Amino acid sequence: MSVIVITGCSSGFGFEAAKRFASRGDQVFATMRNPGGKNRGAADELKAFSPGGGKSIEVIDLDVTSDASVDAAAAAITAKAGVPDVVINNAGQMYVGLTEAFTSEELSRQLDVNVVGVHRVTRAFLPAMRKRGHGLFINISSVAGRFAAPSFGVYNASKFGLESYSQALRYELASSGVDVVVVEPGPFTTELFPQSPHPKDAENRAASYPQVVKETLDALGAGFEHMFNDPDVPTDPALVVDCYVKLVDMAPGTRPFRHPVGVDLGVIGRNKSDEVFDAGLLEAMGLTDFAKLRV
Repeated sequence: MSVIVITGCSSGFGFEAAKRFASRGDQVFATMRNPGGKNRGAADELKAFSPGGGKSIEVIDLDVTSDASVDAAAAAITAKAGVPDVVINNAGQMYVGLTEAFTSEELSRQLDVNVVGVHRVTRAFLPAMRKRGHGLFINISSVAGRFAAPSFGVYNASKFGLESYSQALRYELASSGVDVVVVEPGPFTTELFPQSPHPKDAENRAASYPQVVKETLDALGAGFEHMFNDPDVPTDPALVVDCYVKLVDMAPGTRPFRHPVGVDLGVIGRNKSDEVFDAGLLEAMGLTDFAKLRV
């Protein structure tokens, strides 16, 4: 039985993962914003979930964009269950639209949720996990953290940032016994796409772009819709939850860093080549001790 903390459990991967781990008998702390208000329905359903022979789920109020909220949630969790074995940084948003049309405030918000939010949660639990000498962080990136595409520039920036942040952290924590991995989902049928914020574009900058740009972006969106409606395309969120479970069950020291899931859009090949490059870079810099988890 593991103590597992999951952020972003109001819907999608986090909601399903909380149920899956509880069904296995793990002690699950499902966190989300405003469980007594906007997300009350999801919170109540998770709290009422009672798998036969499994564990109940405890729902905790946690806003990844607030230091005070994250610290309070971490204190409540450790007071009740001790140091968690696994922290799944699942919370995230996907901003979509022409990059120029987003204001600096909108860009900052995207980075705050997808990168700084992960950092807040990580810092809240990391000292105790390092002191204990083992643990696992699963950070949810995206295939969009491995390539860039029109209308995804702001989201790309956040996921590229999360990838490099997680990789550096993995190296730094290797000698402590705490592992860090990233999961890279492709397009999945969750609330991520339907709830994607778009630029307010009060200055109407998008209108000054050639018509072909708008047509291409509209076609791109239609392509995703077609993918979600095709039963032969792997877009079932359960595949990502399967990956979470597999990572938790793998022996420390055996987990690769990157884990694409679903429609990878060629990312698997890029990851393989980068794995060779990264290993060579560490060797050239005399940093090979940082490449192997202490177990």
